[in-house]
Amino acid sequence: MANTVEIKAPKTHKFFFATQISLRVMAFASTLAAACIMLTNKQTAVVFDIQVDARYTYLPAFMFFGFANVIACVFSIVALILTFILGNNPEHYLYIFLHDLIMSELLMAGCAAATAVGYIGKYGNTHTGWTPVCDHFAKFCNRGIAAVLLSFLSIAFYLILTIISAKKWRQIQL
Repeated sequence: MANTVEIKAPKTHKFFFATQISLRVMAFASTLAAACIMLTNKQTAVVFDIQVDARYTYLPAFMFFGFANVIACVFSIVALILTFILGNNPEHYLYIFLHDLIMSELLMAGCAAATAVGYIGKYGNTHTGWTPVCDHFAKFCNRGIAAVLLSFLSIAFYLILTIISAKKWRQIQL
């Protein structure tokens, strides 16, 4: 019998791989949920005896927010698949870091746009004469808030992924 030596990955690599997989799954799920909620968000209400529709497509910021979540969702699943295919190879840590950084920035931009428009919808702006509309479109506003909160959760997942990817990339540089 020949002696075979089995090479095992250090525990830190296994922990990094498991953390990366679980965070990517959670980022995928939260961006998917945020996109589905926002892209199906609509409500019809009667305001001053006039039937009025509220749809995400009426506001470019909400459209950007919804599609930013779709893009992040797709790239999350692509990154997850590539993580399984390529494994835990240190040569790819820079690309993982850049991917996570770009996704977190895209989600932050979408959340910032949706939050700004949502704030005006919820509270209005007395200086410009814009009145709040969420008292007439409560369902629309609540669904928008839920989508934004889920997207902020995705940002947190991507922020953690960015930090651990940068740390792992830095370790191989030393």
